[in-house]
Amino acid sequence: MNRQIIFHNEYFFEFYEKLDIKVKAKVQYVLELIKQVDRVPEKFLASMAGHEGLFEI
Repeated sequence: MNRQIIFHNEYFFEFYEKLDIKVKAKVQYVLELIKQVDRVPEKFLASMAGHEGLFEI
């Protein structure tokens, strides 16, 4: 499995830059999990109610 992760504008990168290094490592872990695992547990990735095709981590 190899999903594509798309970020809207620069919002994520602006947020990510301000994070502590340990939190950045956790975010990176979840993003890699989403890209590589067929069935990602809902505690890591959940669909957003009312927004088909959009997910939150």
